[in-house]
Amino acid sequence: MKNRFIKKTSLIIGFIGLNLISCSDDFTEVTPSGSTSYANFWKSEQDAAEGVNSMYAYMQDEEMFSRGFFWYINASDDMITGRIKAAADNIKNFNITGGEGGYTSTCYENCYKIIRRANDIILNVPDMDISETQKSQFLGEAYFMRAFSYFWVAHTYGDNGPNGGVPIVTEMNMFDPAGSYSRPTSVIENYQQIETDLIKAAEFLPLFTDYGSNDYGRPHKDAALGYLAKTNLYWAQYDAARYVEVVKYADAVTNSGSGRALINSGNPSIDYREMHSSLNNWTSEYIWSVNSGVDNGSKLPGIMLENKGWGKYNGWGYYTPSEGLFLEFEAGDVRRDVTILNFGDEFPFFGETRRYQSENSLSGFMFNKYMYEFQFENPIGTYINSNGDNPSTTYNVPLMRYAEVLLMKAEALIMDGQNGDVPLNLVRERAGVPAISGATMDDLKHERRVELAGEFANRHFDLVRWGDAAATYAKPIYGRIYTDRSNPDSPYTSEIVFPSRNFDPTYMNAWPLPITVIESSGIPQNKGW
Repeated sequence: MKNRFIKKTSLIIGFIGLNLISCSDDFTEVTPSGSTSYANFWKSEQDAAEGVNSMYAYMQDEEMFSRGFFWYINASDDMITGRIKAAADNIKNFNITGGEGGYTSTCYENCYKIIRRANDIILNVPDMDISETQKSQFLGEAYFMRAFSYFWVAHTYGDNGPNGGVPIVTEMNMFDPAGSYSRPTSVIENYQQIETDLIKAAEFLPLFTDYGSNDYGRPHKDAALGYLAKTNLYWAQYDAARYVEVVKYADAVTNSGSGRALINSGNPSIDYREMHSSLNNWTSEYIWSVNSGVDNGSKLPGIMLENKGWGKYNGWGYYTPSEGLFLEFEAGDVRRDVTILNFGDEFPFFGETRRYQSENSLSGFMFNKYMYEFQFENPIGTYINSNGDNPSTTYNVPLMRYAEVLLMKAEALIMDGQNGDVPLNLVRERAGVPAISGATMDDLKHERRVELAGEFANRHFDLVRWGDAAATYAKPIYGRIYTDRSNPDSPYTSEIVFPSRNFDPTYMNAWPLPITVIESSGIPQNKGW
């Protein structure tokens, strides 16, 4: 049964969370590191395994990879909040202070809790009397999870000026006095730390194909290599020399020996549809995902589902596609219908064929990409969570796919003055659209948008790092307003569903820190917010 190691986490989370915490609690929780519990914990292989498993609990937290970081992605031109939510609209309008409550308030601190747990492993495991093979596995997982967590807080809250990076807390300084941490002068220092950790993780970790099914969901070599490519891609906005590293690490994923490849049987409509389903949770395309199931996981599928799910399930109705995203797809691109439901589109839902209509959607569209598990006649408890307030499914929501690795390589080649056609066209071929010759950055930007729409690949930060955010957000977002929203054949008009916004890249490239972090740590708020 998949994810067995994840299920153990709930049994140990209280102990790990409350007792294995340093006095440097500004980013996490507090119990003195000198407690008896801490001193006596790192003794056995079981202790180490429990410490490692505890790192994964926050991956399924609602304010991480369900909503959380997705509220920042929701700022892009690809979507609007599908329901009226003042706090959500304030985030999208870049009109926030860091005090938005249960939206983005714990993304930062949850990442540092993972970092804290990784630091404990890196500090204690090397001296434990356990096998070298097991040490390597535990350390590889810790280095990966520390780097992955820093990756998210660094590009979300850090920059190369005026704010700098986010505090670097490692096993070397984790016991420093509370309030003593400062921010590095540039987020580049964070990227350097992340790169160092990921290189170690790649050295320690096995290939995914070397795992037994009970260990599916643990970090593996390709995940470390993939995030080395993405870290360098983000770093390259400040230092173009990093594009060479993007290509190197993207190629390392391809050539790792694990058989990475796109899901491509030659039938584009079926391939792209089934690729976004639990059928392919552990296949060649998925580099890193949120382990999910009917008991827990990423809530994103239910969050994107029609509000109240047409009376069948407690969909939340958030994150609805814009007309601009719908129109971005080329004629014949099978990805459009898999990605988006448009009025009148047929789709299977709870054992019936429905035609899409919505009396709730504020844009007139709905993301279809996460809907596969809702098609079955009796999916509750088998494919989807029986608790509609925790609407996970058996689909592991992707954080990085092999398609993105290919597109990162294509982008790096184009930005480095070389030809990126080969990796770009692999992605296009799977979608059933013609190959491009002499691909430009405009081609690359289009391809990232349509291939990765509605995913954690992060359209908003793409616009930021390309320098396109101000011009893009100066245009309003359109949706389709139907005269009879209960009728899938109703006529519509294209109307503004979210106004133009003033995006100031002198400070808005980094989001504001949560107020709770500032109050507990003493580090300054990002300038301008």
